[in-house]
Amino acid sequence: MATQSPFSLLAGALGQLAGSLKAPSWLVDELQHRLVLFLNHVLMQEPEAQARLVRQRGRVVRVQWRGFSMQLAATPAGLCELAPVAEPDLLLTVTDSSPLDLARGALRGDRPAVRIEGDVQFAAEVNWLVDHVRWDAEEDLSRLVGDAPAHTIAGIGRGMAQALRTFVGKLPGQDKARP
Repeated sequence: MATQSPFSLLAGALGQLAGSLKAPSWLVDELQHRLVLFLNHVLMQEPEAQARLVRQRGRVVRVQWRGFSMQLAATPAGLCELAPVAEPDLLLTVTDSSPLDLARGALRGDRPAVRIEGDVQFAAEVNWLVDHVRWDAEEDLSRLVGDAPAHTIAGIGRGMAQALRTFVGKLPGQDKARP
């Protein structure tokens, strides 16, 4: 008789719990605004990303996962803003419904599986942004504490992240051969 991993039981329980919880609308609204501020902060550090978004101004992308969704529009400044509920030019739906599987994949550095519907050129631009735009946390931290302490803290963070990735990779039920 095959035994079930406690991690798969935990994943099922978290999935059921997440399905039954509904965040208050004010909290969702606040988190979305904070996410837009963060995205714009990162985009302002990448002139090429802003130039690409300027060419897509007014276009709307909706990202959704389970019951959560967010619509973003490209601004004339090459940044993002929350878009009103309307028909999006591009719809990105995360197909994996398990929050634990998504977190595990993110820790391994994997992208979640996404179903794409809509404008192909806009999807290519969004894909370019995902591939090439990265947050330089060490640079931001150096503005607060200086270069040397920021480098030390970032090194500790990278070490912890690698240890966590190694641990997640050794969990029962993980595929040993990854592409």
